[in-house]
Amino acid sequence: MWGWLKTLNLPSVAKGKDSSNPVEYLEDNLQDNVYEAVLKQAYYMYRLFWGTFTYTIEHHDIGTLKTKLEHFYKAYLKSLKLAHSDILNVFCGIQYLPLDKLTFLKVQCFINTLECDYPEVEYTAFLYNDHLIWSGLEPKDMKIVYQYLIGTLLPANMETELQGGSMPRNSISPFAALHHGRFITGPTNLKQAKSVGKVPKVFLFSSGKPTTYHLVVYRALSASICLFLRVDKELTLQLFKDMDEFISPKLTTMVSDISEYCSKQVITPSNVPENSPRFIYFNKLNLAYKSTAHLDNKQSGNIACTKEALKIMADMNSRRSLLGHSSETIVKTMHDYWVVAKNSNSREFYVALQQKNASLIDISEDIKKLCETELKGIFFHPL
Repeated sequence: MWGWLKTLNLPSVAKGKDSSNPVEYLEDNLQDNVYEAVLKQAYYMYRLFWGTFTYTIEHHDIGTLKTKLEHFYKAYLKSLKLAHSDILNVFCGIQYLPLDKLTFLKVQCFINTLECDYPEVEYTAFLYNDHLIWSGLEPKDMKIVYQYLIGTLLPANMETELQGGSMPRNSISPFAALHHGRFITGPTNLKQAKSVGKVPKVFLFSSGKPTTYHLVVYRALSASICLFLRVDKELTLQLFKDMDEFISPKLTTMVSDISEYCSKQVITPSNVPENSPRFIYFNKLNLAYKSTAHLDNKQSGNIACTKEALKIMADMNSRRSLLGHSSETIVKTMHDYWVVAKNSNSREFYVALQQKNASLIDISEDIKKLCETELKGIFFHPL
């Protein structure tokens, strides 16, 4: 019955034959703060679709709660990648995409017009290549929706696109299909649809109590529009057709502008020189994070520094509260890696550098230069 549960086992090493305790368990290899964050995320993901435990018991009974828990976690736990969990799980942050003023204004005007023309849309979120550009949700709600989007919904959609599921088979030019968006949740093929299809309901908690919304996701090229519609409004096929006609041409034009801007501005972690410092930045105020230590956000173990360095970063994070509001910690490993943690103004900055003959002063200077180039406009208290 409980075969779908996941457990963590402490790694161990065998001692000598003369020892009274032949096995030594390596407790430090399992980081409490990382797996506590994984556990919390598992609950918040359940809560996104089913509400709180109390909500279910009040509206149904404890038997219904047990059934929902088993149904949800039997599938969810299979998707967990515990072997690759690290400090990013602790942050559970959001990757933002900063734009120039004109391009961002176009996005904001588009969303304002959309919400004005379709009053049933309560909130909107706009993503490009797994990066968030705009969200009307509270950050605490948005981070859970964001994790669901980039971890489950959008990757599944990408697999469908790669298999040809969203591209007309008899199109004159296969690339022409890419200029037309489609609904990921709802009727995926408006021409042949006879109903609105599956539209998930999600619970948001910004008002202090659980409020339910329909989650409608529309995608064109690399952009995704997430619409949160009030559940008291009936979803009709005509509504989806009207929104498709409104969104598709405007979104295609915007994506072209965003793509052009990104091609000039954004440097991906894979393009960073091999020996360059790798860093992770997190802002607790808006839950924004940026990482060049991870080559993607799929939690696949595709990292650009050692696992040891990421482990040290997570250990530094677990002791952050002991160091006060402003601090700097520097650690040197046995493998010539330097790991640095800076903490100030609810912002955290972790850096991994590999330098054999560097001194503490050299490392401090390198970190100072990195802060000046990567954290422009972000103030750290002088230490």
